[in-house]
Amino acid sequence: MKAIGVEEFGGPEVLRVLELPEPQAGPGEVRIRVHAAAVNPTDVLLRRGGHAVRMPDRQPPFVPGMDAAGVIDQLGPGTDARLAMSQPVVAMVLFTSAHGGAYAEHVVVPAASVVPAPEGVDFPAAATLLMNAMTARLALDALAVPPGGTIAVTGAAGAVGGYAVELAKADKLTVIADAAPHDAHRVRGFGADHVVERGPEVAARIRALAPEGVAGLVDGSMQTTEILPAVADGGTLAELRGWPGPAERGIRVCPVMVTDGITDTERLDTLRRQAEEGVLTLHVADVLPAEQAAKAHRLLEAGGLRGRLVLDFS
Repeated sequence: MKAIGVEEFGGPEVLRVLELPEPQAGPGEVRIRVHAAAVNPTDVLLRRGGHAVRMPDRQPPFVPGMDAAGVIDQLGPGTDARLAMSQPVVAMVLFTSAHGGAYAEHVVVPAASVVPAPEGVDFPAAATLLMNAMTARLALDALAVPPGGTIAVTGAAGAVGGYAVELAKADKLTVIADAAPHDAHRVRGFGADHVVERGPEVAARIRALAPEGVAGLVDGSMQTTEILPAVADGGTLAELRGWPGPAERGIRVCPVMVTDGITDTERLDTLRRQAEEGVLTLHVADVLPAEQAAKAHRLLEAGGLRGRLVLDFS
């Protein structure tokens, strides 16, 4: 099968078209014929070698990708009746596993990581859902702010930040979000109650709206120490890149790891349903042939994208 991966870590140019053995589904596993794979920042981290510590016993090539959309073409023994051959599905893919990541014509994943594709959505859009929405879901669950409470979201114009705003509104929370002036309309469209201008003073701008600080904050732009003043005493900060603190004033810092939800079928299926219902909106920045993965990585690293880039393996 065709896959896109790296034999050595480095810049976008190290991404290569590979011919790898076609994987076979084992007990409790599903094989998916991939039509679309989203390009996420964690893929760039893998390409650069940032995940090498998580794969000490693995040998190259390494295949990136955590988001796949396609159709089931093999069911392993013991797979439950929830899934069927030729069914359109989406899946979260653990690229550190022996099977590798989603940048491939076929991926094998635990059945628990697979849910039906949202109805009425094409494969590229479907591929942008699970990893980013699950990250947002886990972050909000870590905050544990009850309905009626107020939270803040930084990086609200981005993929995770946008989902965090939409899910928070579905949870009946008041949301203060940051955005650049040219993104303010977009962020309001996600449902944010208040939009403040992003930048060095964003914590003070949030405090102007919530004088005692917000009960919880999803730090989608990884501002870490700079955003802490926006959080109330005893509040919670959800961090997406592993920063554990420290924080003062009794603030709890919760690093969010999306892999904690990779086999949480119930949560994954809820996100799928929310996409069908329009609670979550799917945004594709562009679709590129799989062979242009290096270009996709360059575009992602350049910044400024709204929505996810998607590689076409159809």
